Amino acid sequence: MDVAQLKTLIHVAEVGSLSKAADRLNIAQPALSRQIRLLERELGTFLFNRHGRGMVITDAGREVLEHATRVMIELEAIRDITSGGKASYQGMVVMGMTPTVAEIMTVPLVSEIKKAHPKLAIRILSAFSGHLMDWLQRGEVELAVSYNPESLRSLRIRPIMMENLMYVSADAEHPLSLDVPVQFARLAEAEMVLPSPRHGLRVIVEECADQAGVALKTSVEADSFGAMINLVRNGFGSTILPLAPIYSLVKSGRLSAAPLVDPTPTRKLVVAYPADRPVSPAARFVAETFTEIASDFVARNVWSGHIL
Repeated sequence: MDVAQLKTLIHVAEVGSLSKAADRLNIAQPALSRQIRLLERELGTFLFNRHGRGMVITDAGREVLEHATRVMIELEAIRDITSGGKASYQGMVVMGMTPTVAEIMTVPLVSEIKKAHPKLAIRILSAFSGHLMDWLQRGEVELAVSYNPESLRSLRIRPIMMENLMYVSADAEHPLSLDVPVQFARLAEAEMVLPSPRHGLRVIVEECADQAGVALKTSVEADSFGAMINLVRNGFGSTILPLAPIYSLVKSGRLSAAPLVDPTPTRKLVVAYPADRPVSPAARFVAETFTEIASDFVARNVWSGHIL
């Protein structure tokens, strides 16, 4: 039994298919199949039931999976206690962020990283949460800052903050105020600019509309943060967004924003690491720096929400 076999077990159990696990791990399918067979032979039991559409974990496999997950956690703890003491980080950290987070965090994050470790390079990739988790599992990024990701055994997820979403408008005649909350039900009267239904933010907004007992009128759908802002500023409707990436526009009066209540749309921001491979001390430093900056933004009311 070795770590590679346990890693394969976790991923196959998660996706329910050798071919999908092979694609995720970038390893030939026969090699993964052999690892599972060797593990089953050593343990003297079948860990999966095979059928035409994939593989379903057995009861015995589920028990082994629990132990395999704990083994990965212990390995990560060993790496943690032996990774300190480096005076200056070098090399490259590849990080993923969602577009709204990248909009507000890229410059302050890079500034703090360069101040502390001038030789450390950082590559920031921006995408929807689903793409970020896929890149993380494939090893294309070392860490990802994302919203409400699915809980998976192949990932180690640490919460950063609970973010409040705001009602945003460019109506100069009836400006919104950060000090005056808006009842969510009032949005039924407005033309809305929202992301498409596949976007996580849209899902949250629709759930809140259901709770408020209203239907939203969506005049335009756009998945690009920049496009949404431009559409709102050009009078195509109002929208719902976090405060942080539009804070400068609100302060300058080019947009106005207000908290939403009954209900308040929120989403959890987390940092995610792979659970099945080492995370470099430099990548952990980047995540810690990100969290410190986010905490400062929340304390200064630049980012509406609370730190977890």
